[in-house]
Amino acid sequence: MSPQTYWSLVDAYKQDSESVYNTWFIQSDMRLKAFRSIRCGVREIVAAIKNNRFGNDFKGSLLEFVLSCITEQKQIFTGAAHPFYWKPKLRIPDIYENRANQEAFGQFLESVLSTEREEKLLAAILRLDSCYIKGLGPAVANILYFLHPTLMPPFNTAILKGFNLLFHEKRKLGCWQTYLAVREALIDWNRQLGSALSKDLGAAAGLLFEIGSERLRLKNKEPALGEEARLKRERVLQRRHQEICQDLDEENHHLRMQMLLVQVGRELGYDVFVAGNDRGRSIDGQSLTALTLPNLPDLRLDAETARTVSLIDVIWLCHNTHRVVSAFEIEKSTSIYSGMLRLADLAASLGEKTWEFFLVIPDSREKEVLRQLARPSLNSLDNLHLRYLCFSDLEKHREAIATFGEDFTILLKMAREKKQLPIFASELSNYPA
Repeated sequence: MSPQTYWSLVDAYKQDSESVYNTWFIQSDMRLKAFRSIRCGVREIVAAIKNNRFGNDFKGSLLEFVLSCITEQKQIFTGAAHPFYWKPKLRIPDIYENRANQEAFGQFLESVLSTEREEKLLAAILRLDSCYIKGLGPAVANILYFLHPTLMPPFNTAILKGFNLLFHEKRKLGCWQTYLAVREALIDWNRQLGSALSKDLGAAAGLLFEIGSERLRLKNKEPALGEEARLKRERVLQRRHQEICQDLDEENHHLRMQMLLVQVGRELGYDVFVAGNDRGRSIDGQSLTALTLPNLPDLRLDAETARTVSLIDVIWLCHNTHRVVSAFEIEKSTSIYSGMLRLADLAASLGEKTWEFFLVIPDSREKEVLRQLARPSLNSLDNLHLRYLCFSDLEKHREAIATFGEDFTILLKMAREKKQLPIFASELSNYPA
């Protein structure tokens, strides 16, 4: 394939409004928010393995939390958790019953967390591969991507299929040697493309995914589609379109709740900050830009914490002093624990008192939020009292809040917390201690 053809292919990929480049890589808030959550989750996995608390099943484990943060990215990561499900008949992946394998997995994760150097990452992969852990293969690369996005690309069946089609290869899934060869070729190709895509390998892997899932065809290279293949491709396109429509519906619901919190905060006399990547949005003719602060006030945070806090959905601040009053994370479909981490970071950084922060959730996610609130790591935070507000309650009492509320404490009357809806012991046993 000529260089010009490659450029045309990249251009088609970027111009397609429903490609993963536009719906996940460029525009998705979930992708940006996932990096911090996944890194924290991997640290917890390492600690759990060291303390022999990892568990003997995928369900309810810390590993499940990390993979849920990945699979919620949708499209390109659909099915990323499947290789980690405990399959008792096959005894794979063999990290739930075999303590030595579990420790090797933990040492691998600790190694890749503690370095930014490519050669050390590759050495860690080779050490893990030499352990011959049954059922634990390069699906782990999807975790690596969120730790080192410019060095480690995502990896799955569709990406490999797209790679084979694009580069005339016949590599097979299931071994680290294949992943490493694909990685080398992809990095080299991405380098040749210059600024056409991104140093973040998610963009190039997304292109391979589109080719492998048959949404993007390679011209002058494949035979004309037969009727069966044509119908299959139509189903792929239709499924993607439905996914995009669902995502847009969820984003609109998220935006409506964000706007409601902005309006209520202003009516209570507060200045309001919203996540930097949301400020340009508008709904029903009203723009968040016009109603909110242009920048996060100086809260004397270190650079990394400031970046994390700047992604919190809504923060209420005193009008004159810009001291934080309260903060809100709206969790329509993303990982609830991700939002909890951001609120915990803010509370820990302010550190002056016990802060009242809120998760804002659909009614259907109440049990899920209660499970997450049961985490010991959250219960041990002396400076954060975390409650949750259901969408229905906020919508129902929106006018009353503005009419009768004098400050943010009006929300405490409708907010809920874990003790108000007990979790059965059988449910709690599925979650890590």
